Amino acid sequence: MNWRGVWRRARAFLSWSLPRKRAAMPKLKTLSGRQVRSILESHGFAFVSQNGSHMKMRKTDSGAVTTVIVPDHKELKIGTLSGIAQQSGIGRGPFEA
Repeated sequence: MNWRGVWRRARAFLSWSLPRKRAAMPKLKTLSGRQVRSILESHGFAFVSQNGSHMKMRKTDSGAVTTVIVPDHKELKIGTLSGIAQQSGIGRGPFEA
C-alpha cells in the first residue's frame, strides 16, 4: 500500500472521530447589575445586603439556600453574567438576547 492509501484511510478515520460542531448558543444580553437584580427577584430571590458595589441575593427552597453575589455595575461582563446564571440555577434563558 502506498502513502496515498494510508493517508486516505487515516483522514476518513479522523473525520469520523472528531467532535461535531455544536449548535451556537444564543448570546447573553448586556445587562446592568440592577437589571440582573430585578430578573433574580422575579425568580424568587430576595435582596439581603450590599457591601460596596456588590449586592447579595438569596433564595430558600425547601431548606436549600442559594446565595448569589451580583456586582452593581453599569455593564456586567459576559463571563460574570454567565456565572450568575449558573450559580442561581435559573439557567441562561432570562439573560439571553
